[in-house]
Amino acid sequence: MKNDPSAHWLWVDVAGQQLRVMAALDEQAQYPVSTALKGLGELRDSACTPRGWHQVRAKIGAGLPNNAILRGRRWTGACFSPRDATDIPQQDWILGRILWLSGMEPGLNRGALQDTFRRYIYIHGTADTARLGQAVSAGCIRMHPETLCSLFPAIAPGHPVFIGLQPPVDFPPLRRS
Repeated sequence: MKNDPSAHWLWVDVAGQQLRVMAALDEQAQYPVSTALKGLGELRDSACTPRGWHQVRAKIGAGLPNNAILRGRRWTGACFSPRDATDIPQQDWILGRILWLSGMEPGLNRGALQDTFRRYIYIHGTADTARLGQAVSAGCIRMHPETLCSLFPAIAPGHPVFIGLQPPVDFPPLRRS
């Protein structure tokens, strides 16, 4: 890690339940999110949101409708409607787009039982937009599907994402964009 935040990155501000789009140390935009109801943690099956530096490993959903229903990282062919929420109220809907995260810190969020990628931790669209700004997810970072769809084209694989209660102190080598 080094102290050169000279590139674009995302900060999932868990304390504020916001996704902050950063250019160096300047905030460019912020959007409400929902992180885990069970708080921060890295262990598999913990239902917690993992801390630390991550990168976008894969982008899924380009070109799909904003309300496309995704299961197993594939479009089901259906689009979400309010009736779906009534028919299956307990469903954690994944809508529109997925930014699949991979940990960058061995021993914290990469490898063994705390591997973010193998835990299938995403930034994804949600149908539960009324509770954005509250920690209610099962570990992923939920966003409004339209917001995520508008942000999606500006994010490339390898894009750095920091998840934490406070801004980072150290920065990995960040890509310049």
